[in-house]
Amino acid sequence: MRASALNCGIVMWLALALVACGGEDDGGGGPAGEQGATEGAKAAPTLEQARSAKGDVNFCSGKDTSGGYTDAIERFNKRYAGQRLRAKLVEFPTGSDNQRAQAIQRLEAKSSGCDVYQADVIWTAEFASQKWIMDLTAYVEGRADEFIPSTLAPLKYDGRYWSVPQVTGSGLIYRRTDQVRTAPETWQELYALARDGKGFAYQGAAYEGLTVNFLEVAFAAGGGALSADGSEARFDTPQNREALELMVAGIEDGGAVKAAPTFMEEEARQAFEGGDATLMRNWSYAYALGQKVDALKGRLAVSPLPAFEGGGRAGVLGGNGPILSAFAQNPEGGLLFIDHLTSPATLERNMARFSLPSTLKATYDRPAVKEAVPYAAQLQEAIAQAKPRPVSPVYPQISQAISQNVNMALAGEQSPAEALKRGQDEIAKALETF
Repeated sequence: MRASALNCGIVMWLALALVACGGEDDGGGGPAGEQGATEGAKAAPTLEQARSAKGDVNFCSGKDTSGGYTDAIERFNKRYAGQRLRAKLVEFPTGSDNQRAQAIQRLEAKSSGCDVYQADVIWTAEFASQKWIMDLTAYVEGRADEFIPSTLAPLKYDGRYWSVPQVTGSGLIYRRTDQVRTAPETWQELYALARDGKGFAYQGAAYEGLTVNFLEVAFAAGGGALSADGSEARFDTPQNREALELMVAGIEDGGAVKAAPTFMEEEARQAFEGGDATLMRNWSYAYALGQKVDALKGRLAVSPLPAFEGGGRAGVLGGNGPILSAFAQNPEGGLLFIDHLTSPATLERNMARFSLPSTLKATYDRPAVKEAVPYAAQLQEAIAQAKPRPVSPVYPQISQAISQNVNMALAGEQSPAEALKRGQDEIAKALETF
């Protein structure tokens, strides 16, 4: 999802493992990566080594639109004031692409200006393969039981963990209960219900959002993008063809809103809130906004993504988390900041106060969270069934191949068969470059 097109808190967690039907690959696309690709990478200090850290920690991220980072930093600085350890927020321009470009520019220059970066989950493999970030395996494995298992999957590359799960998310289905009383059980039922109403609004424009929307259906159908080890393209498959044909048929027969191939998150939300769609696929941020719309009050419901007939349930994980720069000036302080940023107390506050979905299982049982997020149980279920996008150093090229070709099929510019064949060739060529 191209976060530059989004507003408010969406940038925080769009973006982005363990459940759903199989097929001939695992759909996630090779979390193991190319064996040995990260050999020689620096290991992060242990918590014990970091306990007495002093000095400044520069935390580089996108704009703090939610206020969650500022709140966490204030509490961190108060907590560690006695040992003269202090964190500072360095904000990059809004938008996932802008943030990634800013981070790469600094990391390629081996700059020590950022100790900790807030990174989209889809950056993990690329940054790790370049040895730009520290190996956080020891820290993550020490806390692994705390996290929703799916949130760990996209952060593992070449057998090691390079980030800590912090903010997560998975797609949800929104419906008007005055038009659709119960949640659709399958994608086929969803399109049928939407066809009888005013259609289904989703993210169908040629950008990251469509990659996510397509893979949600494809994963459930048993498809994916890469082989289990991430070394081969597996895009032109019968399962993916079933998924794409369903989506194309929706555009043709009214199951989907006609303009869906031009929609990003906000356009889909506006169509749904404006009464021009009966159902919508979007992220959790849309719930709070929908509650403010008079026409939806008492008529808005949320559910996890449905199953695919003959397949299973799946979703695509969004999100981001902190990474520790290999060129950090204060790696010990950086690790303590990461520990604070991903702590149970911080993630509970983030979800209850700032609507940022937590990666920790325990958060969803907290009274403050249940009160602030009435759909917390459905959100946790959606996250638990989600899978990572392909974990690959060339993920940007893979995503572009998916989104552009699927969009052309939705727009009627090529058939589903042609879109999958062309996408297969483009992904294969991308894989040959590393």
